[in-house]
Amino acid sequence: MKTSTRALRQLFLQEDLNFLLTNRIPRIALTKLMGRFSQIRNPLVCRLSIAVWRLFTDLDLSDAKQQRFASLHDCFTRELQPGARQIEMAPEILTSPCDAIVGACGPVAGRQLFQAKGFPYAMQDLFGPSQDTSAFQDGSFVTLRLTSAMYHRFHAPQDCVVEHVTHIAGDTWNVNPIALQRVERLFCRNERAVLRARISSGPAMGQAIAIVPVAAILVASLRLHFLNLLLHLGYRGANELPCEARLRKGEEMGWFQHGSTIIVFAPKGFELCPGIANGERIRMGQALLRYPVESGS
Repeated sequence: MKTSTRALRQLFLQEDLNFLLTNRIPRIALTKLMGRFSQIRNPLVCRLSIAVWRLFTDLDLSDAKQQRFASLHDCFTRELQPGARQIEMAPEILTSPCDAIVGACGPVAGRQLFQAKGFPYAMQDLFGPSQDTSAFQDGSFVTLRLTSAMYHRFHAPQDCVVEHVTHIAGDTWNVNPIALQRVERLFCRNERAVLRARISSGPAMGQAIAIVPVAAILVASLRLHFLNLLLHLGYRGANELPCEARLRKGEEMGWFQHGSTIIVFAPKGFELCPGIANGERIRMGQALLRYPVESGS
């Protein structure tokens, strides 16, 4: 059984086949269908779905608060047991909002950054025409890819006030490394939200940060707790959402349904924390970006 499972995973990971299966299909229609299927509240359907899911992923539910689920959606959006993640509370640190694999990361070159080697894109294309990106010019960014098996909730990286949310309709391309190396400006094509916030404590108090959750195939629903809002492919509400939501570091902001990408932006002066590099696996609450503090301050 283990040998056949490994063989299935290796076949699916073959680049051409993976790209064909996950992108050369009716992406939006399949994503909507998956959304409806995941909501079916039937224990047998749920158990069989999770069993199939495990054939292709390293799904680990050992740290989940609940061990039994009524639907696939409940499993996707599961909570963690108390204490399952440690939050780095140093006031100069921005923590990872989610469990993830680090993708492209580093300095923003003016207002341009990379989704993958040789594939640049402009911040303005990602943030949308309504947003001013000057606060992040020459700043830093980290792309965080959530696989389907990971914990799918995301949390505030610092004490902050979320001041504005922009919803941008789009496609549902797969955001795995294979697609990122083949589809230019992929993040700028997909359904996404831009969460603009201001740090409310510590040495970087008053500085702007941005969190950009990007949807992907089979996942185009984003729950934002602080607005009591579900953004999805059929969303017909306002796309510009001013707010004043005060969050503490580590407080839950919302969840994805399935897996996707979050891009974190910080202004000039922040630097990557040790261990943050392309391909590294990190957990929610781990140190991500640091605002240098002078010795003795």
